[in-house]
Amino acid sequence: MNKRKNYLDNIRWITLCVVILYHVFYIFNSSGVISNIGVKGIKELDTICVFTYPWIMCLLFVVSGVSTKYSLKNKSNKEFIKDRAKRILVPSIVGIFVYGWISGWTTNYYADIFAGNANMVPSVIKYIIFSLIGIGPLWYAHVLFVASLLIVLIRKIDNKNVLDDLFSKINLPILFLLFLLVWGSSFILNTPVVTVYRWGIYLLMFILGYYIFSNDKIIKKLESISILLGITTLIIGIIFTIVNYGTNFGSNEFLTNIFTNFYIWLVILSTFGLGKKYLDFENKFTNYMNKNNFSFYVLHYTIQIVIAFILVEYIKLNNFIFNYIILIIGTIIVLPLITELLKRIPIVNRLLLGIVNQKKSS
Repeated sequence: MNKRKNYLDNIRWITLCVVILYHVFYIFNSSGVISNIGVKGIKELDTICVFTYPWIMCLLFVVSGVSTKYSLKNKSNKEFIKDRAKRILVPSIVGIFVYGWISGWTTNYYADIFAGNANMVPSVIKYIIFSLIGIGPLWYAHVLFVASLLIVLIRKIDNKNVLDDLFSKINLPILFLLFLLVWGSSFILNTPVVTVYRWGIYLLMFILGYYIFSNDKIIKKLESISILLGITTLIIGIIFTIVNYGTNFGSNEFLTNIFTNFYIWLVILSTFGLGKKYLDFENKFTNYMNKNNFSFYVLHYTIQIVIAFILVEYIKLNNFIFNYIILIIGTIIVLPLITELLKRIPIVNRLLLGIVNQKKSS
């Protein structure tokens, strides 16, 4: 039995926390990035979005790729895909129509997507439209499921594990040069309307996670330089944020910039190195966070939208900074409560949170 990679679990839930924090500032951004709440906040705080947005989802896909490597050691391809469908695909589709409409409704509240003709549109049609434009963070699960299908296909083609042998020979210089591949992937398969579906770079990150970051020898190499690499990455991240202050951090120009992709790759390398060095532990809190990781991910944004809407439309605080503070505190309190409630409702926990009863695996 393989020893569980606790540092991998901890990287996952910590990255989730960064995603949740990012959405607090994204909701009120003043950088021209479209959000569901059409109210601008404090422009200077958009720097947090610039600092985190380029790499948070790339890092999650790398972690997912590594997790897939270990999962497929204990499951057949068929069992793996069936499990992913139950745990990821079903909740991500059902969620669109159960709570996704909330994000769509708030978008329409500020943008009036029906151009003043909402009364002429049947309620059922409006509900469907609101749901479809309210996908929110659920897109991650859709791309992840496709990535799972892709890796199974690759495994079938590469039945002699040629790719495993090839990637296992990577040294540190080549590992750093892979940022050029990352940069190239940022131009590929980007959807023109729903821009979060950046298929090229996310599928690549998943594959690199599966083949490279699951290799213990490579991780040890990163651990050996982790402190210097981490300091370097932080300095570059600060410079990157200053250079891109006020930039539309969701634009294609920003996300395909070579500096952006170099920064992304440095963050991923340093995260795994530092994670292996300092995060290889577990306790009750980390176990709780990992157990609820997916549930927190799929539910957090809708909860934040509701809290933010109430704050700006009803409470209307004089100092806008309190909107950020209350939104953070509210998310910390409400998200676990809603999650624990839904977990205890049969069928609902399966359809919305992907909770499947089965024996605990290592």
